[in-house]
Amino acid sequence: MTSDTTSARAGDKARERPGYTRLFRIAEFRAVFLAHAASLFGVVVAEISLSVLVYGLTGSPLLSALTFTLGFLPYLVGGTLLSGIADRFPARRVLVACDLVCAGCAALMALPATPVGGLLALRCVIALVSPVFNGTRMATLTDVLGDGDLFVLGRSLLRIVSQSAVLVGFGLGGVLLTVVSPRGALTVTVVTFLCSATLLRLCTKARPARQREKDKEGALLRYSLAGARQILGHRRIRALLLLLWVPPMFVIAPEALAAAYVDEIGAGAAAVGFLMCSMAVGTVASELAAGSLLSPSARSRIALPLASVTLLPLIGYAAVPGLAWAVAILLLAGAGSAYTLGLDRWFVDAVPEELRGRAMTLHNAGLMTIQGVGTALAGAAAEVFDVSTVVAGAGLVGGLCCAALALEVRASARAESPKTETGLTAI
Repeated sequence: MTSDTTSARAGDKARERPGYTRLFRIAEFRAVFLAHAASLFGVVVAEISLSVLVYGLTGSPLLSALTFTLGFLPYLVGGTLLSGIADRFPARRVLVACDLVCAGCAALMALPATPVGGLLALRCVIALVSPVFNGTRMATLTDVLGDGDLFVLGRSLLRIVSQSAVLVGFGLGGVLLTVVSPRGALTVTVVTFLCSATLLRLCTKARPARQREKDKEGALLRYSLAGARQILGHRRIRALLLLLWVPPMFVIAPEALAAAYVDEIGAGAAAVGFLMCSMAVGTVASELAAGSLLSPSARSRIALPLASVTLLPLIGYAAVPGLAWAVAILLLAGAGSAYTLGLDRWFVDAVPEELRGRAMTLHNAGLMTIQGVGTALAGAAAEVFDVSTVVAGAGLVGGLCCAALALEVRASARAESPKTETGLTAI
């Protein structure tokens, strides 16, 4: 064996070495990460503050809950009709502009003169902008980190931060509201969005738009919809998107019905919190383990088998488990989400460079929308069946759907080229 061959193999092993610490050696990623954390905290504070504020002004639980619902509904509109912004304009300009729009909305919410209708309308504007911001940021990660394993780890780390916000964000927001009024807390949201905009403007590079100059003619709406048709019309991209969307649609059922299930088993009110955070704990732990301990090729090998079984633990709800067993089931179901690390790599490889902004925006919008649909369907089913039956049914039906989609992802790789099948294993 020659020394050149030995060096090449050593280089391959180094590139295969997993771990998140490599990301923080890249100054631009550090800025993106801090901006993400800042804006995410602002969103959490805004959701809590707005819910409390609307309830205080109206005394209506329905309108208070609507502030959360409005965080989901505009995603589909923004993610489809405005997705072209992510490719038509330079990414840094889009990200900073979105942060400034959100800061402006939060500032108007904080004004004492803003009525309830205005508060809800401004919440819709933030939700409309969010998929464009998130999709553009995802596409920008490929510029900052490349489209290889560093992108997968960077995407995973941002997702982990988002999941962790479920665990600590609402608690911190609640503490904040013991010190300041809801409108005062909204000023904190203004500051976080401005901090995010400043970090992105000063600490990330200016890059040209992905759309070529000669193709910039035509309405934004037509351009966005044309991109969506191209993305959803591509067999492999469509299969990957569906496998990224479908599990969250079903796995949200036990979270959406946590309060009702606690009532069904006769546990105390505190049990709701345990059920609500168990899935997130499992998700964070599994992604950290997969990103830190497994090589890129190993994550690819387990992606389809793991996606096929991730919802099956929910079938255990058919036995109407007590709190401890229900928590264990949700931890296990959450752990299955590590399959996304493998799919993220295949997704970015499958999407052409000029479509990445629109594809990432559509992916984000679809993910949020389908979780809203899943929540509504779970609630409707629970009006007819016991909660335990609904959750177990979600595990069974969702598991069958995931297995079918995993087979389609594998078949789409074979149909496209032998190269894209690397890392796919039999289910």
